[in-house]
Amino acid sequence: MPFARIDLRKGKDAAYRREIGRVVYEALLSVGVPQKDRFQVINEHDADDFLFDADYFGIHRGDDLVMIQITWNEGRTLEQKKALFKAIADGLKAAIGLRSEDVLINLVEVKKENWSFGNGIAQYATG
Repeated sequence: MPFARIDLRKGKDAAYRREIGRVVYEALLSVGVPQKDRFQVINEHDADDFLFDADYFGIHRGDDLVMIQITWNEGRTLEQKKALFKAIADGLKAAIGLRSEDVLINLVEVKKENWSFGNGIAQYATG
């Protein structure tokens, strides 16, 4: 169960934001996330509230930077994670022309027992 938080600067239209969400979802599917397991929040920020280093790691980022944080179950391989990063960056370039330099992704891995899908129940918890 991934939960994606997608952050970008204000100024893009709804179709642009929807495309980002679609690409992230399809990339997750490509590394084995089940169909219909789509939970995303897309937030826009004023420039004063969207801070980043434009040249960290020697990668030049611009004002179109999109920050994506995905919380998901632990246990994916390094290869799956690399494939996810590439699928998102390549997909965003193809869909909306976003430069790969302007895609920052952070994965947060949690134990399955840390999810409740509703009704106050830890559906994945055993015991």
